[in-house]
Amino acid sequence: EFRTDMTYNSWLTRVDEQGIDKTDSFKLTTLLTSDVEIAAWSGNGLPSDDLCVQNGILVTKSSRWPLCVDPQMQIVTWIKRKEEKAGLTVKTFNDEYIKFLELSVQYGKPFLFENLDEELDPMIDPVLEKRYIVVNGQKMITLGDNTLEWNDNFVLMMTTKLSNPKYTPEVMGKTSIVNCVITLDGLAAQLLNVVVGFERPDLEEMRQNLVTQMSENRQVIKSLEDTLLRELAASKGSILDNDELIATLRNAKAKSIEIGESLETSARTSEEIEKTRMLYEKVAKRGSILYFAMSGLVAISEMYEYSLSGYLGVFETALKEAKPDKIVDNRLKNLREKMTQTMYDYTCMGIFEKHKLLFSFLLTMRLQIEFSEVDMQDYRFLLTGGTSLEEPAPKPAEWIPDRFWSELFKLGKMDEKYMAISAEFENDITTWKSIYDDADPMSIIQDYDQRPKSLSQLTPFQEVLVLRCARPDRVLPAVMSYVAASMGERYVKPPPFDIAGSYADSSNIAPLIFVLSPGSDPSSALTMFAAEKGKEIASLSLGQGQGPKAERLMEDAFQSGSWVLLQNCHLFASWMPKLDKILEQLDPRQVNMDFRLWLTSYPSDKFPVAILQNSVKITNEAPQGLRSNLVGSYLMDPINNEDFFEKCLEPNSFKRLLYCLCFFHAVIQERRLFGPLGWNIPYEFTQNDLRISARQLRMFIDESPAEVQFKAINYLAGECNYGGRVTEKQDRRLLMVLLADYYCPGALRDGHAICAEHPEFAVAPPASHEATLEYIQTLPMVVPPGLYGFHENANLTREQNETYSLMDSLLLTMGNASGGDSGTSMEDLIGQVAADILGRMPKAWDVHQVQQKYPTMYRESMNTVLVQELNRFNNLTKVISSSLQDIQKAIKGLLLMSEDLEQVFHSIFNGKTPGLWLAASYPSLKPLGGYTNDLIERLKFFQGWVDHGIPVAFWISGIYFTQAFTTGASQNFARKYTIPIDTLTFDFEMPTDQKPTKKPANGVYTYGVFLEGCKWDWDTWELAESDPKVLYVPVPMIWIVPCKKTELREFPSYECPLYKVSTRKGVLSTTGHSTNFVMPIQLASSRPEAHWVKRGVAMLTSLDS
Repeated sequence: EFRTDMTYNSWLTRVDEQGIDKTDSFKLTTLLTSDVEIAAWSGNGLPSDDLCVQNGILVTKSSRWPLCVDPQMQIVTWIKRKEEKAGLTVKTFNDEYIKFLELSVQYGKPFLFENLDEELDPMIDPVLEKRYIVVNGQKMITLGDNTLEWNDNFVLMMTTKLSNPKYTPEVMGKTSIVNCVITLDGLAAQLLNVVVGFERPDLEEMRQNLVTQMSENRQVIKSLEDTLLRELAASKGSILDNDELIATLRNAKAKSIEIGESLETSARTSEEIEKTRMLYEKVAKRGSILYFAMSGLVAISEMYEYSLSGYLGVFETALKEAKPDKIVDNRLKNLREKMTQTMYDYTCMGIFEKHKLLFSFLLTMRLQIEFSEVDMQDYRFLLTGGTSLEEPAPKPAEWIPDRFWSELFKLGKMDEKYMAISAEFENDITTWKSIYDDADPMSIIQDYDQRPKSLSQLTPFQEVLVLRCARPDRVLPAVMSYVAASMGERYVKPPPFDIAGSYADSSNIAPLIFVLSPGSDPSSALTMFAAEKGKEIASLSLGQGQGPKAERLMEDAFQSGSWVLLQNCHLFASWMPKLDKILEQLDPRQVNMDFRLWLTSYPSDKFPVAILQNSVKITNEAPQGLRSNLVGSYLMDPINNEDFFEKCLEPNSFKRLLYCLCFFHAVIQERRLFGPLGWNIPYEFTQNDLRISARQLRMFIDESPAEVQFKAINYLAGECNYGGRVTEKQDRRLLMVLLADYYCPGALRDGHAICAEHPEFAVAPPASHEATLEYIQTLPMVVPPGLYGFHENANLTREQNETYSLMDSLLLTMGNASGGDSGTSMEDLIGQVAADILGRMPKAWDVHQVQQKYPTMYRESMNTVLVQELNRFNNLTKVISSSLQDIQKAIKGLLLMSEDLEQVFHSIFNGKTPGLWLAASYPSLKPLGGYTNDLIERLKFFQGWVDHGIPVAFWISGIYFTQAFTTGASQNFARKYTIPIDTLTFDFEMPTDQKPTKKPANGVYTYGVFLEGCKWDWDTWELAESDPKVLYVPVPMIWIVPCKKTELREFPSYECPLYKVSTRKGVLSTTGHSTNFVMPIQLASSRPEAHWVKRGVAMLTSLDS
């Protein structure tokens, strides 16, 4: 688009203004090249669409050496074929290239540097700049220490696979950077040629012949014109007396008329051919959209790399397999459907289960947006929840969550058609309450008679936007229903794991990659498949020093046609470039056709892109769900071994406790699905942890059959086997609490309920291995969250997190797609937001002046805390203000857009808090609007402290470095009573007077904290179970009282961890404190502590919205 605008709008307009004559149907490509040359380029692999032809011109005609940004590798393939006969040399900067470059310069041969990174080797600067000198009439150039002859026939070309490289201005000045990234329309034009060539080969052949004929005719006309001009110039005397010249003129005129008629006929024929070709345009357009949907997945995982050449193979397969039909419209429909199905199945084989619905929805959206069935700004709202920074009006009812009301308000600000929803909300508040409470809210939203009147004009997709605001936990089922209604049921039922199908898509030079997830092990499935095929597998687990062994295995298999399995490639990243080079140099004619290379790897950003693009990817995940997990454990060695299972000296106790152990193993893995509520860190508990624990259980029962050593087996399984993976204190406490419910004397009794809340889940009675598997199959399919230790609200938390995770992932696939709210341009929208935030930013504090008012005092550490906080916030507001000011300058073209600024730019557009700000900020998960409002409130709190003195109660959530604040409270107490600070700890009280007017004698009053996982009962003044659908509740004001460790009160309580944000996990900072965990706080509770530990109860200083 930029090239077209620059050439045919800007430049041609200036040509017209200058009164310069030009051809009516002027085309730059016609001027700089010819149909014959384009046909030759096409024969060498360059697609013949306009964009690729322009790239070909830039590569061959540029005054500076071309550097091609070529992630789809179309240009590099064309260059290699085009220049092969001219003696092309291909190297990378990692090779020993200098000697080869010198020879190419001397003998005038083409030279190609491929796979460039973002930096060029300074050694080639003289060649890039053509820094030659003339000595005795001969051009000479110095390269390193050598001075060489410069041959004018020498050609240098460079390519990179990076899709968006950041080259320095110096590199841009020395080279001609050619953007060869394929576009949606460019690929559609290429696919149109493929489709027409397959469906109507006669038509494609006729078109090619016409191009050749028309080109030859034009060459003849030009030759005649040149001949005439030459003879006219050489003619002497009167032209009328020159019979030879007159005869030539007469022949030229006749030939010209004949060719002119032929060209007119050809032009008419060409128009008719083009009309027929256009019948297949929608098929090609859909094919292009499918490719970009598939290739967009790489933004979610670095393993989701797909090559264009691989996609073209899938595309051609779909053309062959589509159901034939003599009626063109039916055939076109069959092509579109088969193409979509084939590409969906192909992609789903190589992506994780959690991304399959995402891909289906992405596919649906790309198609509907391209064909104007869905508005881009509506789709963007679904992903971001709106970007408006304006504060909404007060909520009309207390039951409405803040996020619900805020997003509904932003929806109204986005477009006038949504304004009535929030404006008329109060009129339909009873219906909205039903939507909020109902198990299936979408049924009410879609019911014409029941739903609020303001929703009556909405499309099915726009109804999903409303659902996002009101009930984000039900968005995923709504998305599934929408995809099924738009595309068909098969697009929400992905194909099962099919190793045979993947094998059929592979070749002897394209590896098959198992992309691993925690708990998955494809080796057994591969061994069984190899046995079916009668193949031997040479297996090797990669690691330090295993490279030469792997190379020998492959060399032998190349000849013998056997299979090689290289496991855990992510653990030997340093060798992977070597594997990439080996595979790149393979010649399919010299490798046994039966050879296959199988690789396994966890997702890794070090995995070579070329291998990923040219491979067949397969995902094989561990079983999901409690029942599947239990079955998987019982089919695992050694539990499936009859001797191990049946021959324990006390079989009854062993079988009961083994069942409990397997149940515990399933529960701790299923808790990961609930995010931070389940585990602060999602540990990868494996079958090896279960295996060693089962063997130890058998060993201890055999050694002491009369009395089970519960203390020993709890310690070994909890602290050593599983606990060896657990690095976080709160997670270790949870692990031991959970295990105590399974490894306990009660488990040896008949009918012992694993969870008191759900007696239907009882310990399996001692029986045979087969009978135990049958018992597992009788367990309920739907597992209540209480079985894992959670409150019912945990399902709501999990489902909301899944929705927001899906939307964030989809947002990544949009890249830099533009289009703002209400038709506003991207730049205008960001400029407005930047101006709004800058207008709300107060001036920086004069810290020196504040220090004079609040000097460093021995007995008042809070003065030091204040000064340190002001310095931190000054630094943060400086980063924010300077980046926004730079954004404003960059939009106006006054400043170069750096990589950091570009990230800020797109974060603001997506309504996200920029990473540049968060790097200088306190932890926050809030969107841009929420973060800005929160920051302004924090600044107001400290301004109040500066103006009015130390506050009676501190907003602990507004403090940047909370640990410094609590340390200051301890110091004040220690200095007041002359007590060593390391002998102190904190006691916590909840005063009944929640609005004190005086500071406490000791310690500090704090407020602004929230509880997750339970609530505070204001009547009994202790912890209690959460109310339905209420995920977070405020905590009463807390009096933090320093005291001696020996004098700490003991009372029925729960030691509740306090975190800054809901992710809960953090890292140790340079101060020695966690970036997230603040401190444990004792909260009154009549229930045992284990109850709240399993609930995942914690306090937070900041919410996500």
